[in-house]
Amino acid sequence: MLINLGEQEDWVTAHCSTVQVITPYDNKITIMHEGASGGGKSEMLEQMHRERDGQLLLGENVVTGERRLLTLPRGCSLRPVTDDMALCHPSFQKGDGKLVVRDAEAAWFVRVNHIQHYGTDPHLEAVTIHPREPLLFLNIDAAPGSTALIWEHIEDEPGKRCPNPRVIIPRRIVPGVVDGPVKVDIRSFGVRTPPCTKEKPTYGILGLFHVLPPALAWLWRLVAPRGHDNPSIVETEGMSSEGVGSYWPFATGRMVDQANLLLKQFVETPLMRQILVPNQHIGAWRSGFMPQWLAREYLARRGGAWFTADQLTPARCPLLGYALKSLMIEGQTITNWFLRVDRQPEVGEEAYDQGAGILTDFFHRQLQKFLEPDLDPLGRRIIECCLDGGSVEDYRDLLHPESVFLEE
Repeated sequence: MLINLGEQEDWVTAHCSTVQVITPYDNKITIMHEGASGGGKSEMLEQMHRERDGQLLLGENVVTGERRLLTLPRGCSLRPVTDDMALCHPSFQKGDGKLVVRDAEAAWFVRVNHIQHYGTDPHLEAVTIHPREPLLFLNIDAAPGSTALIWEHIEDEPGKRCPNPRVIIPRRIVPGVVDGPVKVDIRSFGVRTPPCTKEKPTYGILGLFHVLPPALAWLWRLVAPRGHDNPSIVETEGMSSEGVGSYWPFATGRMVDQANLLLKQFVETPLMRQILVPNQHIGAWRSGFMPQWLAREYLARRGGAWFTADQLTPARCPLLGYALKSLMIEGQTITNWFLRVDRQPEVGEEAYDQGAGILTDFFHRQLQKFLEPDLDPLGRRIIECCLDGGSVEDYRDLLHPESVFLEE
């Protein structure tokens, strides 16, 4: 396996999608999006899903039923690079502070459970309805010799759709696909989050996106939560972990060795920006994958520019790094409720803090397994910072404090 080979040769194959994003103003940035199964990797390569009138549904409140919409006439152009696995080979690296990756797959295993009806994703529908060569569909309801439609999922039982329909697409027929190594500007991590309310506090306390210090970004990859309503997991109790870098199910050997390799990546790439993005819910708002699509559009329009200190504030839960104080895209302001979940009236500080406790306890349980004698000393200090209840500033000071988007 590539993962095992990489461990022997001191490099890893990351579990991620990668996309070059080109704005209407010709700015170009490259985003690498990691996460456990269901964390939005394939979705990061998709265009934003729009309502019938072309607007974007930012969220629907699960308590009040209120809907918040956004008008964005033109989205960015997307050039896919990787869908699920990316080689991070030493020969690609240029030593200039950014990670360079290349696709490790000849075909992409694309989940389509979120495609529920015609017109949801015209780009993916066009590729699969009129393919240049035969495709393999899994858990799609189609008669032999017919056209397979990616929104026609089989049922596990009457009235219950299969949660994991897929299509395998050779990367050579993906429109605009990028061949060869690419340099990454922003490293993102996706988490499936449940709704969080005063009546039912959960770990669904992530805002639209958060800015992470590199040390904290490394911790998120060690615990890699599978998250809420994961379509790849049939049964699970509470939160579960997909392990180091979220690729542990594909690897063998020792977790601490992979943790050390991932930490080495973060040490050697101080110019990478690190963000954390939820999908499915932002507090009491059902959001689907819109948070990562809007984060992609917003950050690309900034040209990957670093945030200044007055644009960010430490999140109420230190594990979430920094929250944005405000966000405006194409002249439209995103309400603060979507940036800082503790400000939502359906959530409030008490329920938020209970959710933060759930998340913190999960981190503490998962991180214990990495405290091996040969854990990198820096890694040990970062994990102990978490176990000791460290602040965002504590994480920032541990690794590349000058690279946390902030200008002093």
